[in-house]
Amino acid sequence: MEEMKDTYIQEANELLENLESSLLSLEDNPNDNSNIEQVFRVMHTLKGNSSMFGLTKIAEFVHDLETIYDKIRQGEMNLSKEILNTTLASFDHLNRIIHDSELQDPKNIENHQELIKKIHTFIQKESTATNANVTSATTMENNALRTVQVIFQPNEDLFLDGTNPLFLIADLTSLGKNCVIPHFKRVQTLDEYNPTFCITYWEVYLETKVPKEEIMDVFVFVEGNAKIEMNEFPYVNLISNREFITTVNSVIFKDALIDKVILTEQIEKVGEKVSSVTPNAKGVIVQDADAAVRIESKEKVVSSIRVASDKLDELMNLVSELVTTQASLTLYNEKNETPELEIISENIEKLSRRLRDIAFGMTLVPINNMFSRFQRLVRDMSETLGKEIQFVTEGGETELDKSIIETLTDPLMHIIRNSLDHGLEKPEDRMFLGKPRKGTVKLKAFYSGISVYIQIIDDGKGIDVEAVRNKAISKGFLKEEDVLSDKEIFDFIFFPGFSTAAVVTDISGRGVGMDVVKRNITDLKGSIVVESAVNVGTTLTIKLPLSLSIIDGLLVEIEKVNYIIPLSVVNKCYEVNNADMLHNFNKLLVLEEKQVPYINIRKEFGYQDLVEDEKSQLIVVSDGDHEVGICVDYIVGEYQAVVKPIGKYYKNQDFISGATILGDGSIALVMDTHKIVELYTEHVKMEVR
Repeated sequence: MEEMKDTYIQEANELLENLESSLLSLEDNPNDNSNIEQVFRVMHTLKGNSSMFGLTKIAEFVHDLETIYDKIRQGEMNLSKEILNTTLASFDHLNRIIHDSELQDPKNIENHQELIKKIHTFIQKESTATNANVTSATTMENNALRTVQVIFQPNEDLFLDGTNPLFLIADLTSLGKNCVIPHFKRVQTLDEYNPTFCITYWEVYLETKVPKEEIMDVFVFVEGNAKIEMNEFPYVNLISNREFITTVNSVIFKDALIDKVILTEQIEKVGEKVSSVTPNAKGVIVQDADAAVRIESKEKVVSSIRVASDKLDELMNLVSELVTTQASLTLYNEKNETPELEIISENIEKLSRRLRDIAFGMTLVPINNMFSRFQRLVRDMSETLGKEIQFVTEGGETELDKSIIETLTDPLMHIIRNSLDHGLEKPEDRMFLGKPRKGTVKLKAFYSGISVYIQIIDDGKGIDVEAVRNKAISKGFLKEEDVLSDKEIFDFIFFPGFSTAAVVTDISGRGVGMDVVKRNITDLKGSIVVESAVNVGTTLTIKLPLSLSIIDGLLVEIEKVNYIIPLSVVNKCYEVNNADMLHNFNKLLVLEEKQVPYINIRKEFGYQDLVEDEKSQLIVVSDGDHEVGICVDYIVGEYQAVVKPIGKYYKNQDFISGATILGDGSIALVMDTHKIVELYTEHVKMEVR
């Protein structure tokens, strides 16, 4: 029983995460019918799961909440800020009571009763016929699930302008459950047949919620070269109905459209039996709630199983070994040039890549799953603090191991709290300083090398480096005569009990937490760096290693030493004359009419400098919003690398993020191009000073 309860809690947590994300999106776009439908579906599923496990108190609570959104989707009630606030409060309550389903905690009982009272007030309140309501009703009518008949008759000369009608049919059928009937114009004799003419036309039955205009958009480029007709029927489940399909199949070989009178009669006859669509008092077509969920579940059935994380780790280790073995096989084949072996080698390489991608898909999750949790934090704190805050996320598609994301959530939560409380100013203070009234907090993630960088950036008041220094001296962490860089001084922020906040609030300011933040990140083998300027803002950069380190890389050679540059950062490769780089005082090359800064890696790594009358390879890599060229001797080719850590003795060499074993047993070092550019920039700045 406990195992079943754990399964319920895991599924409920996933549903609640989806619910919170949909609610926050709904707050930004209150007229977005898809978000209302999503909120309704999640509530309906959660109610069903709770009932199945016998958790009646949770099921009844969610049922009452679901009723509100059922009325909203039917156009009988307006979505208001009060309803959203109550729903978000209910979300917090559900997060607690899924672990206390019998309401043993007195605080949960009190909160439960208070929220039910509010929900019932909304349900009983009579809806008002406002313009917004009418608009919502119209939108829902247009987007109701129904069956659409589309007749697409292209002109004979359609092929001549390069149009492939099958692509249009494919686009059309992607809009919902469908039945496609091809018809052929009869050719009397073989002599009359012209292969450049289109002799086919199509009759498509589509079960969809997509508006009529969007369906017609499929044919926007062929409207002048085809006849297109559309008929709508307010019924669902027709495509799955045996009687309807029998009627359709009976005319496929008659080379004629279904008689419209017979079709309408058949649809109405079948529709009476299978349709769950009924008009409400306002004439809006609304599906029965249970039928809606059943239809949705049929269209989106995806089976899944839960697997222990140690089994996934073992799978990744085996995949890593397979990739290394495959590299050895490829090298052996290149040396022996056996045709049969070459085919086997290529097939194993394809299979290993597919297996690697599947294994990654099972163990990695988009970091956006974590970003969405902070939207609620920013929303609630902005109201509490009386600040106007814009929360921006970037790079949400960046993927991390799920265990790292779970460990990282609390540290990021603490950093964002500090940014909101101490970093961003009040609206009137920002306007006095000439800043926009609304402050911005940006959460950004990106890959570099075999590391993931997460940045928390705000445009607030910044951190006064002198204030941090004076506080460190007063606490005995630093002596008056000590000379430290700004970066080293900012590191005191992570000392236990260290805080420069003048006022202690309920949110932050006691100096408790930043030391825990750094410890958690260090436990993940990561690092955190602070950059700040007064009245400009603060940036905290977290660097984390990729725990799953099989990467596609570019294998290069410098002074007969092999290096790997991650392919994800490589934009383009060029061959350049060494003389152009040796006699270039500003370290810029013009490539395709664009100036690109470059780094002479041979010189930076302490090798002998470039030979003037020879050529080198320049690899242009992305570094944030910029491009930088990295000069190497040779480009060997693409390589699938299993990256291993380089050990504690080289932990300070952060421009090398790991190493890999090549097919011949030799070692190649993996470059962290972001760190190389950063260190080179600091080195140039020091030279200028």
